[in-house]
Amino acid sequence: MEHGILERLTEAIIDRQFKSTEGLARDALEQGLGPLDILNGALLPAIDVVGKDFKEHKIFLPELLMSVRAYENAFKLIQPLLAQGDYRSKGKIVIGTVAGDLHDIGKNIVGSLIQGNGFEIIDLGVDVKRERFLQAALENEAEVIAMSALLTTSMPEMKSVMEDMEKQGMRQKFRVMIGGAPVSQAYAKEIGADGYAEDAQEAVDLVKELVKK
Repeated sequence: MEHGILERLTEAIIDRQFKSTEGLARDALEQGLGPLDILNGALLPAIDVVGKDFKEHKIFLPELLMSVRAYENAFKLIQPLLAQGDYRSKGKIVIGTVAGDLHDIGKNIVGSLIQGNGFEIIDLGVDVKRERFLQAALENEAEVIAMSALLTTSMPEMKSVMEDMEKQGMRQKFRVMIGGAPVSQAYAKEIGADGYAEDAQEAVDLVKELVKK
């Protein structure tokens, strides 16, 4: 069977050829490759390279966004087929930007890279009320809650979520990670979060570590 299509799809994601990746994924299916073959043989390796290149400053935000889009164009084609097969995610991650904050670019990048590493993302969007994080984590049986804040004025909402989890006796049920421009490791420690990620690739590494625990 011709597997060169997987190499071409991998290269298209890395090279930010977002207009071609859906077609390449469709070609792979037509050649008899399964959705899991496409995910493990092209999409996951490509997004791993992209994340590492971004962390090492070999590419920058505009390039990262285009590669993420290229990945998503292919993934959306195979996602329904994955649900029908033997695919099992590595874990479920609830992600959102906290109440009072409408920024979503960073959150979207982090979510896509985490998803690209085999996790299921439950994206709550922006301006997420504190009770919604815990509710979504319970409903979806998630392992990790990931909160983003891009404004110093919205950062206290992260602490409020942590306090609500404590009050409801749910703090030990979920791992919590935070990120965003004004956020720091010191703030994560202050509010009792399990971790802080400075950038998207660190977020992927942190999720992998937290799900292990």
